[in-house]
Amino acid sequence: MRSIQSKILSIEALKSKVQSLKRSHQRIVTTNGCFDILHWGHLQYLEKARALGDVLICAINQDASVKKLKGPERPIHSEMIRAQQIAALESVDFVVLFGEDTPEKVLEVIQPDIHVKGGDYNPELLPERAVVERHGGKVQCLPLAAGFSTTDLLKKLGD
Repeated sequence: MRSIQSKILSIEALKSKVQSLKRSHQRIVTTNGCFDILHWGHLQYLEKARALGDVLICAINQDASVKKLKGPERPIHSEMIRAQQIAALESVDFVVLFGEDTPEKVLEVIQPDIHVKGGDYNPELLPERAVVERHGGKVQCLPLAAGFSTTDLLKKLGD
């Protein structure tokens, strides 16, 4: 079993790893998100994403990106805590951090076979779709577990 830290890679290290995986004909699946407060919905989603291929790479928004997307009170957990939590999951093979609002730069490097998003997204409207499809991949949306949302959880905690 690999250590948690060994699963968290820089984009440069990930590029080398992905080239090796592609040479051995591994089906690469990617997903991305903030993963601010890990919950049951995330766990189910990542298990379903992993089942679509041989390797699951999870790109996680860096702290500044989360603040921009979610507001000044977020993230609750730092990028390294979030990366380590996701890396600790058996379903996730590698984690990479990114600072942009969307993961196009990371996906340009990885060139996944499948890029997965939650069912609350419309694949036609995802900005990263063009990058994935340009390299022969596809975008797939997976249904989310009902009743699980980080934003809703934080609202409940605030009540």
